Amino acid sequence: MSLIPYALTRPFLFKMDPEAAHDLTIEGLARTQNTPLDCAYRQPFVAQPITLAGLHFPNRVGMAAGLDKNARCIDGLGAMGFGFVEVGTVTPKAQPGNPKPRMFRLPEANALINRLGFNNDGLDAFISNVKRSKFRQQGHGPRRLLGLNIGKNAATPIENATEDYLITLTGVYPHADYVTVNISSPNTKNLRALQSDEALDGLLGALAARREELAAEHGRRVPMFLKIAPDLDEAQVGVIAATLQKHGMEGVIATNTTLARDTVSGLPHAEEMGGLSGSPVLEGSNRVIRGLRAALGKDFPIIRVGGILSGHDAISKIEAGADLVQIYTGLIYKGPALVTEVASALQQMKR
Repeated sequence: MSLIPYALTRPFLFKMDPEAAHDLTIEGLARTQNTPLDCAYRQPFVAQPITLAGLHFPNRVGMAAGLDKNARCIDGLGAMGFGFVEVGTVTPKAQPGNPKPRMFRLPEANALINRLGFNNDGLDAFISNVKRSKFRQQGHGPRRLLGLNIGKNAATPIENATEDYLITLTGVYPHADYVTVNISSPNTKNLRALQSDEALDGLLGALAARREELAAEHGRRVPMFLKIAPDLDEAQVGVIAATLQKHGMEGVIATNTTLARDTVSGLPHAEEMGGLSGSPVLEGSNRVIRGLRAALGKDFPIIRVGGILSGHDAISKIEAGADLVQIYTGLIYKGPALVTEVASALQQMKR
């Protein structure tokens, strides 16, 4: 159990601007990871091994991409008890993202809105940070897994997006246990257009071909997952499922943030532009998962992210058809103890 209860830390952080609190947290984790000071947030590891996409996950609970965009605190996040950590989204070139303010809390709904826009230090800095991490070493328990999440630069025209994804895939491939292709952020102009039939087919076809070249070059085949949005209808989910299978993708992450505001209407900041995450995304994400499971069959790996703030929430994801879960906004509202709560709840499930 962490030495400092999050209940004592949260009021201080929540008095700060959300992005300033985020930056302070990342800096603190980066400075204290792999030192005795990580006892402030370290959690006991709850084992529940499962093999998916040829990968051996030591438990079902992961850190979602977006919190650690530059891969600065992989080991600090790992100390919280995650079985796998996903970092990014990384783009080929560094970019500042959208103008500030661009993060907003909706505490009445246990939610966040962000329009960060893939702000990151670029591929070279990202890879340097990944190479310094010790997360996957077997020191204090089972080997954990690292996912690297890739995207495109905002300045790259959407018709040239594939080139950016190929650059980032090539760069991260030697260092990843799996690679996530992020086409679902609402904060990069036209990015979600890549979820359409023809565009998705072209992108995944190019990535699949490049992956075969990289597998031959590096002597190992790194699984690729696709991260999709919750704002999809049944027909769109069906198209995505068919395209995933056509191009040999090993998994899907459902879902990113939503543009819908019906669940938070009238709350302060509810009308801010950007993606909504947290509790309000729970049901929409479950709907997409059920559609994906029906379309993909029982064995295709599905990772569920969005709206998990309790062990009960995580169980609902597994019951909807997910194999693994990821946490982001829940960590901000509930703290590191949520990881143990979720892992323990899933460990006790029959499935």
